[in-house]
Amino acid sequence: MTMFHRTARRTHDSAPSAEALRLVKVTKTYGSGDSAVTALDAVTLSLARGTFTAVMGPSGSGKSTLLQCAAGLERPDSGIVMVDGAEMTGTGEAALTRFRRSRIGFVFQQYNLLDTLTVAQNTVLPLRLAGRRVDRRRAREVLAAVGLGDRLGHRPDQLSGGQRQRVAIARALVTEPSVVLADEPTGALDLRSAREVLVLLQDAVRVHGGTVVMVTHDPVAASYADSVVFLADGRVAGELRAPRADTVAERLAHLGDDMTAGV
Repeated sequence: MTMFHRTARRTHDSAPSAEALRLVKVTKTYGSGDSAVTALDAVTLSLARGTFTAVMGPSGSGKSTLLQCAAGLERPDSGIVMVDGAEMTGTGEAALTRFRRSRIGFVFQQYNLLDTLTVAQNTVLPLRLAGRRVDRRRAREVLAAVGLGDRLGHRPDQLSGGQRQRVAIARALVTEPSVVLADEPTGALDLRSAREVLVLLQDAVRVHGGTVVMVTHDPVAASYADSVVFLADGRVAGELRAPRADTVAERLAHLGDDMTAGV
C-alpha cells in the first residue's frame, strides 16, 4: 500500500533545492535585560532533502525553538531560514503564512485536531485554509496508507491516541510539503503506537522521498532517524549518523554532564 504519489506539478514555483532546510546564524532571545534567555545562539544547520533528522538536547537547549523558527511559527531575532531553497525570513505575515502552508507540514505532540471535524475533514483542512483544490481521492489514499481508510467519518474523540497522531501525520503530508516538522510526535503515545508513528515517518522519507525533522527526548525514537543533531545551550553540539538508542543515550548523558559542569 502506498502512502501517496507526489504529483509532477509542484505546489510552489521555485525548483527544488538539494537542501530541504537551512538555518544560517539564527538567533532567538526571549525576554530582555537581566532576564533575557537566548534559546538559539547563531545556529547554522543544513539538512538535505530526503532525510530523517532527529533533534535532541537537554531541557532548555533550544530544540523546540529551533523547530518553531524553522516552521515560521516564531520569528528569529536575526539570521536566515530557508526551506527548499526559498528564504522564509524577512517576509510579512501574510506572505509567511502562504509560505508555511505551501512548504511545511507540522506534527504536534498533542495532535491539534479539531474535535468537530471528521478524520477526512481534519486531513484536508490545510488545503482548505490555503485555498487549494481538495483532491478527495488522494486524501483517501493518504489516510489508507496510515491505516485509517476505514475511519474517514470518525471524529477525534472516537480514536485512540495513536490513531489521532496518524491523522495528524496524514494532515501534514496531504499538502506534499517540502519538510515535515514533528515536535515530540510520540510523547503522548504508548510504545506500540509510538513505533507505528515512527515507521510512518520513516516511510515518508525512505519510500516517498520526503524530509522529516523531529524533536524528541527519547533515544529509541531518535534511533529511527538517519542522523541526530544535538543542541546544548542554544548551539549545535554535534551530530550522530546511523544512530542507535544506546549511542544516542550516551551522547545525551555527556551533554548533560557538560552543562552541569559549566554551572
